[in-house]
Amino acid sequence: MDAVTGFFAQQSPVVLWGLGGVLAVLTLAVGITALLPVLKPASDFTNLRQRIASWWVMIALLAGALLLGWQAFTALMIVISFIALREFLSLAPVRREDRLIVLAAFVAMGINYLFIILDDYGLYRVFIPTYVFLIIPFLMACIGQTRAFLSTTATFHWAIVTCVYNLGYIAFLMRTPAAEAQPAGAAGLVFFLLVVTEANDVAQYVWGKLFGKRKIVPKVSPNKTWEGFIGGWATTSALIWFLGPVFTPLSGIGLACLALFLPLAGFAGDVTMSAIKRDIGVKDTSALIPGHGGLLDRADSLTFTAPLYFHILAYFALDHF
Repeated sequence: MDAVTGFFAQQSPVVLWGLGGVLAVLTLAVGITALLPVLKPASDFTNLRQRIASWWVMIALLAGALLLGWQAFTALMIVISFIALREFLSLAPVRREDRLIVLAAFVAMGINYLFIILDDYGLYRVFIPTYVFLIIPFLMACIGQTRAFLSTTATFHWAIVTCVYNLGYIAFLMRTPAAEAQPAGAAGLVFFLLVVTEANDVAQYVWGKLFGKRKIVPKVSPNKTWEGFIGGWATTSALIWFLGPVFTPLSGIGLACLALFLPLAGFAGDVTMSAIKRDIGVKDTSALIPGHGGLLDRADSLTFTAPLYFHILAYFALDHF
């Protein structure tokens, strides 16, 4: 008991309160789900129950890794990037003769996270965008793969940047020194990113369901509307503006930039991944998460919001990066 008490005493009170708020919302969702069959007995709420049950598992994993520190969280992000990259490459038109390039992609993932472990942001920010970008096509040329050369190299580079490099920024936030990560520590920075990104997805969905009429990208995502997009953007921007100073060192113009652009980035990530899935001809990237689909289906917005959030913090508040 003393060990448990001591463990929680070392955590940021702001993060603990934030996690408590998330658990309260999930508990409320469970209660509403139990009530819905009584109110609408003819409807099937199986998918909703699956989604909420999956959220309990995802929140438990993320919360545990956050509270245990950067080592545990980096390990979790390595697993997440591995699964995301595997999902992407299992769906993309990758040929049997490209197996060496698939291996190279996973090796690049390992090196990318090694830079996070070593806290070397200088090498991290150039390794994949510059050197992996050059090495992948060179390897394809060396093994004589010239058929669909440009499209295949583009597929691999997009997969590595999206699933490894962009998501890796979340893990790098955990390396923020305590003196710079005030007021909620490095865990608070990551927690806030995850919460506002998911809140943006939920807000756009709710506003779209309530008031959506005008399609915004009907050929890519027919269920998305202008009303959902604008309502979600306004809701998330307000959330960032009022809670940003509680979890991050941002204020003034830096906070305003985050409130303005992060909801747009979340929407862009969602729509872009929808376009990729339509091109491939699939609805979900996998069936890994009951009620949600694949890991990439759940993390598509994060692939865009994570680097934007990191760079706004680095520019306005964090000298370490």
